[in-house]
Order: sequence, then C-alpha cells, then structure tokens
Amino acid sequence: MESNGLLLDAFGRIRETVEATLEGLDDGSLVRRPAGTGNSVAWLVWHLSRVEDAQVASAADLEQVWTAQDFVARFDLPLRTRDTGYGHSSEQVDAVRAPAVLLLEYYDAVHRQTVEFVRTLTDQDLDRVVDKRWDPPVTLGVRLVSTIADCLQHVGQAAYAKGLKAG
Repeated sequence: MESNGLLLDAFGRIRETVEATLEGLDDGSLVRRPAGTGNSVAWLVWHLSRVEDAQVASAADLEQVWTAQDFVARFDLPLRTRDTGYGHSSEQVDAVRAPAVLLLEYYDAVHRQTVEFVRTLTDQDLDRVVDKRWDPPVTLGVRLVSTIADCLQHVGQAAYAKGLKAG
C-alpha cells in the first residue's frame, strides 16, 4: 500500500465518525456543553473541520473550503473569517451554533478537498517542508499526520459528549 492510501484511510475514519456523531442530534444537544464548560459537539465538529480545512489547504496551496465555498457566510458566526477555534474563550465556544446538516455539509466539503489532494501525493511528496517556523521544519507527511491526530482527538471528544446525559 502506498502512504497516501494509509492517509486516505485515516481521513476516511474521521469522516465516518463525524457523520455517526452528528446523527440524531437536535440543536439543543449539539450546543450542550459537558459540565457546563466543556466544548459542545457543534464546536468540536466545527473546530476539527476548520483545522483540517486550514492545514490541508495551506499545505496544498489551495483556498480554504470555508471561504471558497462560502461556508463562512452560511454559518454566519460572530468570529473572524480565518478563525479555527484555537484559544477560544467560553463565550466564543457558545457562539458556535449550527445545525447538524450544515456541520456535516461543511466537513464533507473539507473531506472531499482533502481526498482530492491526498490522492495526488507520492511518498516523496511527504518529505516536502511545508513549515520552516519549527525546529525541525515540518514536512507534509508530519503535517498531515498531526492534522489526523488532532481531528481524531476532537471527533472522539464529540462522540463522548454526545453520549453524556444532559446534566
């Protein structure tokens, strides 16, 4: 198996878990915050979608799906256009509200762009440096694996939050 096949499998698992997590959730369940201060399912899915979108688009030299397909206007959040959720305050977490269908629609669009890009990669492409601000510099392979790890962590948190009983 080529490396891009492994990456496609991993990104596919994120997509499957996003869909399963969002299934059956009403608007109230989406924004319920565990223990009143944890991140909501809506915020977690939005955030992981923004992370994958921003990281892959940057590495692929593409425009983010968020702006290219005007999801920024469709979500109409009181946040900066390029916001991905890093360092959000409690108020900003509360501000991320969207129906499950829109959250899934956005993630699916991001996933399609990711898949289109990853399918083109060779093993040699994964050694290309995409971020020189770190020591050692970050390669495309490392960036994609760290994106997968972050997104799997957040979709796992969302699935866990879904399973909690309303407090």
